Amino acid sequence: MSVPPEYLPLSLVVSATLFTIGVGGVLLRRNAIIIFLCIELMLNAVNLTFVAFARQLGVDGQVFVFFVMAVAAAEAAVGLAIIISVFRHYEMVDVERFDLLKW
Repeated sequence: MSVPPEYLPLSLVVSATLFTIGVGGVLLRRNAIIIFLCIELMLNAVNLTFVAFARQLGVDGQVFVFFVMAVAAAEAAVGLAIIISVFRHYEMVDVERFDLLKW
């Protein structure tokens, strides 16, 4: 069972909406964990676009999805490790006060 091609505009609208929500979260929030969640939301919106176009452009879009998922997993692991380390030392994760990582 395959997805009909008339659902392509709907999936692109959903993807654009998810990406817009992610950008709004990155620009408006100050909590580092929420910012990381919004970045993950933007990456998943891009994945949805790749999968939506994979039917017309071939399997390359689905291959890119795996690469984006690998980058997202690495970003989440490294980013959350830094956030946990900062929280344990300073007991806050407010990004406006992240100048503590300077020399």
